[in-house]
Amino acid sequence: MKLLKLACVTVLLAFPCLAAAESLRCAGGIVAEGDSRLSVIYKCGQPVVSDTYCAPVYYAGTLHPVPEPFASTVVPCQPIEQWLYERGPGEMLATVFLRSGVVQSIAYGRQPR
Repeated sequence: MKLLKLACVTVLLAFPCLAAAESLRCAGGIVAEGDSRLSVIYKCGQPVVSDTYCAPVYYAGTLHPVPEPFASTVVPCQPIEQWLYERGPGEMLATVFLRSGVVQSIAYGRQPR
């Protein structure tokens, strides 16, 4: 009985470690965080729409962005790519966010954000 209780406690304590990141299932495979741009195109094809923007750069360890005169001349911006995939009728749109050619996150919604 004690062994069963110990096993149950161990499983319950391990649940926070099992938090999964978002992934995108396509005809060619599953895309997950850490995949390359080439891997996404190979697995899912070209996106319906794509956009690139320059994300602000923040001081190390703070939530304060680097001010504009320095941000554009000294500190390069972080180019972020957004790729939008339509997954079929009745399915939510998938937006894949890439930084430096690597998938950072995947978000789902009825409309692009």
